[in-house]
Amino acid sequence: MWLYLVVLVGLYYLLRWYRERQVVSHLQDKFVFITGCDSGFGNLLARQLDLKGLRVLAACLTEKGAEQLRNQTSDRLQTVILDVTKTDSVAAATEWVKERVGDRDYLSGVPSSLSESLAFLLLCEQGLWGLVNNAGISTPTAPNEWLTKQDFMKILDVNLLGVIDVTLSVLPLVRKARGRVVNVSSIMGRVALLGGGYCMSKYGVEAFSDSLRRELSYFGVKVVMIEPGYFKTTVTSPKAVSQGFQASWNQASPEIKELYGEKFMANLMKSANLLETTSCQDLSLVTNCMEHALTACHPRTRYSPGWDAKFIYLPMSYLPSFLVDLMVYWRNPRPAKAL
Repeated sequence: MWLYLVVLVGLYYLLRWYRERQVVSHLQDKFVFITGCDSGFGNLLARQLDLKGLRVLAACLTEKGAEQLRNQTSDRLQTVILDVTKTDSVAAATEWVKERVGDRDYLSGVPSSLSESLAFLLLCEQGLWGLVNNAGISTPTAPNEWLTKQDFMKILDVNLLGVIDVTLSVLPLVRKARGRVVNVSSIMGRVALLGGGYCMSKYGVEAFSDSLRRELSYFGVKVVMIEPGYFKTTVTSPKAVSQGFQASWNQASPEIKELYGEKFMANLMKSANLLETTSCQDLSLVTNCMEHALTACHPRTRYSPGWDAKFIYLPMSYLPSFLVDLMVYWRNPRPAKAL
């Protein structure tokens, strides 16, 4: 019996390996729109896909970030300034994308009138092959009662509402191409280890992606989630996280400060500094998953790059709540006035 089980499991993984090796054809004609390309995953993915010959439309928050990216890539890659928290900026970027997806280098040798006609047809039929919602922030993060409603909204505006706004704006283009929507979630969308808006924003991205995947499957569009563990990016910057802790502590009421105590705050700061050594530095583990989600004929529904994601946080997410609570209690500092 065990032999049959082993054979079945082996056949399953062999079949999955074979399916996942199949690559989409004509990648050089595919347009991919990526948000948050100033640094981190988005920046590396834009450069990686550009090297593969895809037509990358990279959205950056700052002109400096856009210029640096253009200097590191080929002329195929084009950039646009985008603030995902502002609907006007999202609308302008969407119009910019609509204009670009009809552009083709090989139309330059065709007579102008025919070239314009072909470009219009391509605009109507080509669409946008890939959308990667990567833009995100992680601060302010702190125990919930240290924070204000505005602290929560700051993160939700970028990580969740920004994802929704960008997705709904370009979705008709993705549907035309029967393409892909790749949403960057986090392992914190599976296990809420921190207070503040970050974890709840990622839980929201998970829910949005799940519902969107089921709705768009009728139209040939695939929706994929990337759930990284801890990686060394601006999101996990010890300096930024420490500053977020300090700012939240400074605004907390005297009652809250008495309940938690200075030692609790000091331990939080130590945990922030540990991110420098515990976060994985190989960002390609994440961008390779993103690339596979965009280029494979049969992408996975979820990717969980990082050993911590695979062997700590994913297993935790399947455990009973009381066991997860015990693990979090053991990991986190204890307030001064705890019972």
